[in-house]
Amino acid sequence: MKIATLVIIISIFGIALQSAEIINADLLIVGGNESGCAAAVQAARLGVKHIVLVNDIDWLGGQFSAEGVGCPDEWTTVNGRRVNFPRSGIYSEVIDRIRAHNSQTYGLPTPGNAYCGTETIEPAAAAKIFEELVKPYVDAGVLRIERGWQAAEVRVEENRVAEVSFVRSSNFSPSASPLTVRAKLTLDSSDWGDVIRLSGAKYGAGADLKSRFGEASAPTTYDDADQQEMNPLSWCLVLREAGKDSTIPKPAIYDPRSFAQLDKTPPWVDSDMSAGIYSQSGWSVYTHRRLVDRWHNDLAAGTEATFLNWPVQDYPLCQLPQRVVDALEKTAPGSSKKNLVHLTPAQRQIIFDDAKQHALSMLYHLQTAVHDRVGDFPQTFRYMKLTTEFGTPDLLPPKPYVREGLRLEALYMLREQDIRAETREPKWAKVMVPDAVFGFQFNIDFHPTRRRFIGEDRNGPWLYVQTPARGWHTDTDRAMFPLRGFVPVQMNGLLGCSKNIGVSSVVQSALRLHGQMMHVGQASATLAWICLRDGLQPRAAAASQKHWREIQLRLVRGSGGPGILIWPWQDMPADALHFEAANMLAVRGIWQADADSVSFGADQIMTRRELARVLARLMRSQPNTPQWSMIAAPRFTDVVQDDADRAAIESLCSWGIETKDKTFNPDNKADWSTLYRWSLALKLPANRGLLAKEVAQRPLTRADAVIQLWNMLRKHGEWLNEDDSWVQPDNDHDEDERKDLDDPLPFDSNNNNVPDRLEYLLEH
Repeated sequence: MKIATLVIIISIFGIALQSAEIINADLLIVGGNESGCAAAVQAARLGVKHIVLVNDIDWLGGQFSAEGVGCPDEWTTVNGRRVNFPRSGIYSEVIDRIRAHNSQTYGLPTPGNAYCGTETIEPAAAAKIFEELVKPYVDAGVLRIERGWQAAEVRVEENRVAEVSFVRSSNFSPSASPLTVRAKLTLDSSDWGDVIRLSGAKYGAGADLKSRFGEASAPTTYDDADQQEMNPLSWCLVLREAGKDSTIPKPAIYDPRSFAQLDKTPPWVDSDMSAGIYSQSGWSVYTHRRLVDRWHNDLAAGTEATFLNWPVQDYPLCQLPQRVVDALEKTAPGSSKKNLVHLTPAQRQIIFDDAKQHALSMLYHLQTAVHDRVGDFPQTFRYMKLTTEFGTPDLLPPKPYVREGLRLEALYMLREQDIRAETREPKWAKVMVPDAVFGFQFNIDFHPTRRRFIGEDRNGPWLYVQTPARGWHTDTDRAMFPLRGFVPVQMNGLLGCSKNIGVSSVVQSALRLHGQMMHVGQASATLAWICLRDGLQPRAAAASQKHWREIQLRLVRGSGGPGILIWPWQDMPADALHFEAANMLAVRGIWQADADSVSFGADQIMTRRELARVLARLMRSQPNTPQWSMIAAPRFTDVVQDDADRAAIESLCSWGIETKDKTFNPDNKADWSTLYRWSLALKLPANRGLLAKEVAQRPLTRADAVIQLWNMLRKHGEWLNEDDSWVQPDNDHDEDERKDLDDPLPFDSNNNNVPDRLEYLLEH
């Protein structure tokens, strides 16, 4: 009896010890979406020893898998044609794995022939790909993954996120005790920014007022819906060829009037998309995001698959149906007026359940009314069935497609005017931030954010509504995301990840794609790595030019995989020999991209004026920046008074390039010996190999030039600003009358994307 009692006491005590156990980590990543997985892999590759990733569901991969968005958007426009934005970083590794899977499964890497993208992957296969991506680091004991946990409480110590406690997600078996992770640094990659919200860090959700950022697309005042209004979520429907009538049961909320748009839209067109993505001949509900096209690829019967992500399927997050309002109000008064990110997981589920029914109603309409309108054809939705691969009772993805969530109040908030284009053809954004960590371009793309009920019954049918100035395909230019955008303005021990980053609501609509989110994760993890290595808080690392230059270099070089494209050239593959040099010189402002082209032009021959221009900026970047004066009259007869490159050319002469010629011949081609002679005169560490007999007279290409110039800069060293006052409130480092925390270019007083230190001004 005494022994039994002792066993019971020990057992009880053991449970108590277990409930009090805390997992200690260097880095905690909350959220297993594509961004969180990229962060985990990057941190592990960089050498972070103890990483814990906590996910609320079983599946990893986010948009690729759990959200069912198996056709990633990648398009940009070049010379009037839709093409893919350049791939880089861990994202390009995932695309390679997708192509390898499709080649093994279907005999070709791109079996989808989809309207919206060249690459497609089925959800379960995508989930497996992400499991394989993280597996080496799990096996090595560096990465621990916990599944089925929802963030419930954040403990803050001395203004630092110290630990996060989790409770079981609703669809998992209850746990006797919460999971608690104590970490030196936490990345919030959750769908709705729960760690940021629970920590007390500043954030925004819903539409930003025009007074906040001065954005053209922002509302002037709030109405009843604005603070709830976000880019809508969608519950994707993944369908497979059934070969027989597979019409689903009629959903309780179905009303055909909600889907009138489908009665005027082609449900299917016979297109193999050979004219390229976004070719109008391939536009239809079915081909929009087709995953496997067996008809045009001669694949086996039963392999055909598509998924639905169509505007009438979108579920606006304001002006909710009365049944949803009533259900929310039963949980807590006023909850139906809150933004989704402010709700509890149980309250969000009420909205999610109605969004599922709306999506199923659209499928029912396609299988009935639309089928009756157009009749039988090979890809009728009536003969398609919901896939079973998710393993969910309702056969739907475990998560909605998340387009917008919480936005961290960061050291800099990227806003519409930073990226907005003036033409349909993307060029370079007005702002090219100096602390950039990746390049991107996608249109400001709001799906319908509001609804209009057809009658008085707010449980009845409704139509989607797009807010004025908030539509899709609002043009943007190629831009870069700043390191500052991950760092909270106040809270320590915390970094933004996934969509929980420093952007306005408008910019978030253009910065949410699969590849972009993987870049976010990879870059945020690199910042975390350097903070952990040097014992810094994120704000200190972001303020240190030395540290963000190291972060940029690490991202461009890659860590166990391809580097990330920082300066968003279209023709800059990550395996190019000049990839590192071109990115590193451009992000410093030393190399200036052509204003009228998004291409680097690796094989283009440098002129003498182009070489002088970049050498002058490189010289100005030195620790002991040369001073110079210029006489009033031009030095050369062929470099006239108002020549844009006169200051650069004459500054080089004043610094040591001797010439008695009356002409400079600025538009003549430069060769390797030109670079050597000028660099030697400027006391730069030029490679003597440039004078080798077989190469000295070789024309100097842009690729050759950036490699040599980058080597010189690395050997000679550069001036680095280590004064962190520019990230302090109310400071204006460059005295341009724009406070630093509101200034994307804090070292550039004339805001021309050339740091003041590199400017060579005319002096008489």
